[in-house]
Amino acid sequence: MESSTWWKTSISDISPGVIRFHGYPVEQLIASADVGMATMAWLMTRGELPGVPQARLLERALVAGVDHGPQAPSIGIARMAMTCGVGINNAMASATNVLGDVHGGAGQELMEIFERILQDPRPVPDAVAAEIARLRAENKYVPGFGHRFHPVDPRRAPLVAAVEEARDQGVVEGRVLEVALEIERQINEGRQRPIPMNIDGATAIIYAELGFAPVLGRGLFILSRSIGALAHAWEESNSGQRNKGPEHRTILPDYVGPAPRDVP
Repeated sequence: MESSTWWKTSISDISPGVIRFHGYPVEQLIASADVGMATMAWLMTRGELPGVPQARLLERALVAGVDHGPQAPSIGIARMAMTCGVGINNAMASATNVLGDVHGGAGQELMEIFERILQDPRPVPDAVAAEIARLRAENKYVPGFGHRFHPVDPRRAPLVAAVEEARDQGVVEGRVLEVALEIERQINEGRQRPIPMNIDGATAIIYAELGFAPVLGRGLFILSRSIGALAHAWEESNSGQRNKGPEHRTILPDYVGPAPRDVP
């Protein structure tokens, strides 16, 4: 077969009877007990296989972001789409298509903040204070902190503990973790009701500590959440219900327009 320079890729080497990813034969990847989906996500986006400890830390972040129930817009949309008679791929795409800056993008935004702070020559507390001041001056929230549903996000503690363990074992440096905890400390100074780190913040630490670019942090979250979208779409497909909206049909939206009037 002829080769073409129309598409060039360093990722996949495909020819009759041959499949290699960054040079590794797929049959060896399949057979390896140390290669799972987290390892493959790392290999495909980074070009090299991670060590087992790195892959395990990445796996924790991916597990944590899988689902947050139908009250999360992405999951609710997947379920609504499924009742409209579309394929499961359409329902999953509908879910991931709404993972934007507000819903799903906070991790990427926080990773970009980590980069700015770590490039600041000042001590971490001073650099953090300056970044928080900048965000407040622009009337912006600090992404990755607080949750509209959970007073304390139950995913924060085990993820932060996993990073601390990885730092102590020399798997990651721990510089991003230091920055994140300092942000959490400063934004809660003098507050009676704390603003704890949420899932976006905790996974952003892991992705950044492992060296992923911020935009890949969002992509990894979307990869994770698509599993939840798949599960919910499949469950809803077996409900037998059709054309489900965001609320039950007995609940109508408040009308705030003009009073009834006749056409002139």
